[in-house]
Amino acid sequence: MGSWNSVPLEVIYQIFGWFAFGVWSISFYPQLILNYRRKSVVGLNFDFLVFNLTKHSAYLIYNASVFFSPVVQRQYHEKYGYNEMIPVAANDVAFSIHAVLLTAFTIFQVFIYERGTQKVSRVCIGITMTAWGYAAVSLILAWPNGSWLWLVTCFNLIQVIMTTIKYIPQAYMNFMRKSTEGWSIGNILLDLSGGLANFAQMGMQSIDQDSLENFYGNIGKLLLSLETVIFDVLFIVQHYVLYPKTKVEDGTAGENVERHLNKPLKESDHEV
Repeated sequence: MGSWNSVPLEVIYQIFGWFAFGVWSISFYPQLILNYRRKSVVGLNFDFLVFNLTKHSAYLIYNASVFFSPVVQRQYHEKYGYNEMIPVAANDVAFSIHAVLLTAFTIFQVFIYERGTQKVSRVCIGITMTAWGYAAVSLILAWPNGSWLWLVTCFNLIQVIMTTIKYIPQAYMNFMRKSTEGWSIGNILLDLSGGLANFAQMGMQSIDQDSLENFYGNIGKLLLSLETVIFDVLFIVQHYVLYPKTKVEDGTAGENVERHLNKPLKESDHEV
């Protein structure tokens, strides 16, 4: 099994990893606090929450399996080489557990706070059911042959797809409302920091091993970092450049925003 060649690089790897865990974990709280203070989830897209729960649940299954299962680890080394290190760190598992719990709690807030006329769309329900249906079929196919690495890779694929699409409903909602009111920018700034640290962590391992196999072997983590950075930059532009809060501070604009906040979205026919 692979081991570190440089102690300093290993230390830096751990620092980046736990920094990413810290800021990503904290990034859930600004939205929770904002919802609590407003006693409202109006402006927070429900499709985003459903996609996010699916994404983090699938990512938890992948991370926990690769980190804890000797069978999955053996199959990983058979595929990528016995000199390669396992691409999942303890901070990845810790983050996934925390993310599932905090996303579930945010969904709980949807049921107890004011939500206007916002609903979960049919498209979101269909995509989510398809994702878990794919997972169930993959389990059935993997079970007879014991293809557990292939199975957890399927869960990693689900999280990659969900990461790709989960921000789209919120970004579109901000665009239609011409406002980011109800959507916490603190979450985005912390999320961006975590994405950059996560990418840097993978880079440290790649430099130490003089190999890119940790990128290939955990393409989900790589794409997670890249997609996070891209969408977070988009939200930052929306919040600070396109729809700055100063534009809605006067009474008339505020009333317009409230009408947009409570305006039903297309494809939104199923209440949470």
